[in-house]
Amino acid sequence: MRDSEGRQVTGRVRWRRFAALSVPGFAATAALAVALANGAIAASFAVSGQQFKVSADKLEGTGFAQYGSVDTNARDELLPVMVTAIKDSDIHNLCQSVVTSLPIIGDISLKISAGGEGTPVEAKDLFVDATQLSGNASFTNIEIGRDASTLDKGPKGARGWQDAFAQQSDTVSITDLEQVAWATNAGTFKLTDLNMKISKGKKECF
Repeated sequence: MRDSEGRQVTGRVRWRRFAALSVPGFAATAALAVALANGAIAASFAVSGQQFKVSADKLEGTGFAQYGSVDTNARDELLPVMVTAIKDSDIHNLCQSVVTSLPIIGDISLKISAGGEGTPVEAKDLFVDATQLSGNASFTNIEIGRDASTLDKGPKGARGWQDAFAQQSDTVSITDLEQVAWATNAGTFKLTDLNMKISKGKKECF
């Protein structure tokens, strides 16, 4: 490159600008590394490369906590999630589905249903790592904006990072629940009237 008088000019790095742009990225990477070391990452296993859908007519629970976290996959990629943790929950008319696209065959759907006809699914120490959640929700004694590292109403271990946003309540009730998730963990998961089907085509819960 030459200046206005035709002299050769060598390139220079603007170090202040470089530092301003790079430091936040380094800081975020360091924070995630510390979180991994301290066990603050959500799922305790490498999640698959596919998200799944879950729906229910109604979820009722006690000991509710919700906070942000990160899942990882087998490639060590970081996946931001919203963790919903509930000590004890009843789930009415549960549906779970995942679609896999295969060469030649096309879409294959796995669909699981349970908890119908008045006998709900029962879950204890339930953790759902979701990227989307919708429905009609009501809470009792809710605390919104609590530091995620100080949560104490949810299951054991249901805490996020210090200074991070979180909320918790004594009870939660969600009707017309729909969510998209990377992972689910539970201490116990009792599926009444379990029905599992695999079929060609895209057949999802919603």
